[in-house]
Amino acid sequence: MSTSKPWGGRFRQATDHRVESFTLSLDFDRRLYGHDIRGSIAHARMLAHVGVLTGTECDQIVTGLKQIKSDIERGEFEWLPALEDVHMNIELRLTERIGEVGKKLHTGRSRNDQVATDLRLYLRDAVDEILSAIVATQVSLFDIAEREAETIMPGFTHMQVAQPVTVGHHVMAWSEMLERDVQRLFEVRQRINIMPLGAAALSGTSFPIDRTFTARELGFDVPSANSLDAVSDRDFVIEFVADAAILMVHLSRMAEELILWSSEPFGFIQIGDAFCTGSSIMPQKKNPDVAELTRAKSGRVFGHLVAILSVMKGQPLAYNRDNQEDKELSFDTVDTVLACLEVMLGMMSDVQFQRERLLAAAQRGYSTATDLAEYLVSKGVPFRDAHEAVGKTVRYALEQHKSLSDLSLEELRVFSGEIQEDVFDRLTVEGSVGVRVHLGGTAPSEVRKSVQNARERLTHHRDLLGRLPR
Repeated sequence: MSTSKPWGGRFRQATDHRVESFTLSLDFDRRLYGHDIRGSIAHARMLAHVGVLTGTECDQIVTGLKQIKSDIERGEFEWLPALEDVHMNIELRLTERIGEVGKKLHTGRSRNDQVATDLRLYLRDAVDEILSAIVATQVSLFDIAEREAETIMPGFTHMQVAQPVTVGHHVMAWSEMLERDVQRLFEVRQRINIMPLGAAALSGTSFPIDRTFTARELGFDVPSANSLDAVSDRDFVIEFVADAAILMVHLSRMAEELILWSSEPFGFIQIGDAFCTGSSIMPQKKNPDVAELTRAKSGRVFGHLVAILSVMKGQPLAYNRDNQEDKELSFDTVDTVLACLEVMLGMMSDVQFQRERLLAAAQRGYSTATDLAEYLVSKGVPFRDAHEAVGKTVRYALEQHKSLSDLSLEELRVFSGEIQEDVFDRLTVEGSVGVRVHLGGTAPSEVRKSVQNARERLTHHRDLLGRLPR
């Protein structure tokens, strides 16, 4: 197979070996081989459709490309670094295999629009895979929420006990975070699914191409509207990595709570042994390494977001070699997100909530103080007056080393004469949780409704995912 540069006609000197090494992208962009071949097949069929290629020539090219794809998948394809990238390796192997007709494949296109098309096809598939992984994680959370709909735990603000909630309610908050990630990924998928092919190097081509035909072959919604923008745009990469970074924020926050809750001072959960590791020196240790690494890997994706923004910020139109840097960070973002979702799904499925420990924690910290204030408001006391009275009540209870529910009616009435015997229904954590029966509330009945609504929403997402063009 020839290793001469396909663009070398105007050059007299060979490329310096340092430049060969410095500009090489084959080590990572070979990952795009399937998308590159798919794009080339669609391009060949379009050229035949408009009469630039004969039907026989198109059949030869398509057959050759499919054979090359099989060779790659069997590990029988020799990648040659001297050919720089995935595109040239495949194209020159095609010519070697089918002869001169292989040289006609590149008619009406450039590596500029070719690589942009490949990357969009790759990210479209990646988004679909990530969406499926998020949905699977949400299903796991729904199962937990239903199982723990009545399990009471402390809710925190400023990491201080605030009010009692249910585990089911807390877990559904995680699901809502992931739901926004789903929505963002569906939206970015629309902007990914625009076809650059046909823009050629930057100005289009003089050949009578049919870009709508090619877009339909590749499952793109529409061809790009401007050839300059088509080859230089990487907004879709920026937006994808930004959405991935937000998703990683959510996974990191979930991981942080699992780490805290599994620690001995909390003791709220037990993470399964399969998702923990031990210490090389302390035999009693059970470390939540999976959650810790998930928390840490968010930083990788944040770094990729800064990197792609930096790559793009100073580029003039149209294509520049700077854009070679978009591949590795895109690939690593996809790999990192999918790996974290996979282990998070497994870990969540193996978490056991320690219900007695959670209940005891919820009963500490005067978590029903707000309920007492709301009780006074229901008796006609202005909220600010109720707030002050309850604050004084809490201070008294602290001095007496009692909980609010341990105070007698006489003790409570010292701080407000509006307090009656029915107050004790509101001072237990069970009573506090049970009265929050509005949309979005923490009452067990509302948690179950929330899960039901979320499952229906997820069915819609799955249906939509199944109907998306590919």
